[in-house]
Amino acid sequence: MQRQPGLPAERGEQPARLRHRRHRAELVPRDRRHQLSRLKRPTAAADTTTVFKRSRSSKSAPIVGLDIDGGHVAAAQVMANGTFSVKNAAVSELPRGIMRDGELADPGALTEALRGFFAENGLPQHVRLGVASQRIVVRTLNLPPLADERALAAAVKVEAPDHIPMPIDEAVVDFQSLGDVDTPAGPRTRVVVVAARREMVERFAVAVADAGLRVEGIDLSAFAMVRALRSGAETDARLYVNLGGLTNLAVANASGCLFARAASGGLDTIVSTLAERRALTTEHAAQWIAHVGLAADVDTIEGDPDLVATTRATLEQGVNELAETVRGSLNFYRSQEAVETVERGLVTGRGATVPGLVERLGEKLRLQLEAGVVHADDAVAEPSRLTVAAGLAVASRD
Repeated sequence: MQRQPGLPAERGEQPARLRHRRHRAELVPRDRRHQLSRLKRPTAAADTTTVFKRSRSSKSAPIVGLDIDGGHVAAAQVMANGTFSVKNAAVSELPRGIMRDGELADPGALTEALRGFFAENGLPQHVRLGVASQRIVVRTLNLPPLADERALAAAVKVEAPDHIPMPIDEAVVDFQSLGDVDTPAGPRTRVVVVAARREMVERFAVAVADAGLRVEGIDLSAFAMVRALRSGAETDARLYVNLGGLTNLAVANASGCLFARAASGGLDTIVSTLAERRALTTEHAAQWIAHVGLAADVDTIEGDPDLVATTRATLEQGVNELAETVRGSLNFYRSQEAVETVERGLVTGRGATVPGLVERLGEKLRLQLEAGVVHADDAVAEPSRLTVAAGLAVASRD
């Protein structure tokens, strides 16, 4: 029987791989000079970006933002000129098991996947890598007013260990000043402190470099998301959420990112749940999630009524769990000393393309949420999955 237009593929039918092809290019020789050096402080133009690694390569070299998000890998080149637009990009499914809760589980498999992905899409080999994990810690601190950079760095070195639940000698730690603020205790210098397990960061860097790529910098995926979506006109604090392999969120205002946190249970979890309930492939389950959504009445949706009903129920359950995850992170943010009221936000990633999901999530959180998508040329496929990669590419031009 011929499949009706607009319906997901029949069971067992595999959709085309999500890949935006470009001409093939030869890989550069492997560069094994990828060990992390002592952290270098970002320039003022770097905004609130945490720079875990910055190489001495020429600034004229084309840079690709590289986002590895559980079930997919996304790469983007950006034309930045006041505003920015994605000019060249590629997205491809990533085999299951390579990533686990944002961390690298199979370095060899990632190396092979990246080698083929970059060669097949003709992408430059200079990359800026994004990382997101539940074990990355982001804290906002109010310190005594300090204009001298060395004095501020010394103050952070003293204060940070009290706020970071990991041994400092096993962590990569950096900070960025957000400037002076008025507090009930008087003027303070506000800083964002970020810490990640050194082993986790190095594991990523080694796997990427072994694919023949040169890691020009490593940044938090949450910071890249904010950089890509923030228009610059906002004055209030807003919530930013990326729904993909993880639920990756941030709170940011005009001065920069105030809080960031990654949690398990993104859209991929909803897809996997449906696949298990109905013995579907993950590709087939993802198609049904996008087809059924949360906007239309189930009686009006074409397809197997039982499968439509199961898909809707799985989505409803999944959104409830997403709301609990986001609510818990917001409550944690609100428990810190430097907080601002959050009433609005943007949702991006593949989850933002599911009909009605963003609106339903906003209702449950009692926040005004809308979908956020980076601007891209017409030839660029799947801009909703390129947000983090685009933000990383912009940072590479600082």
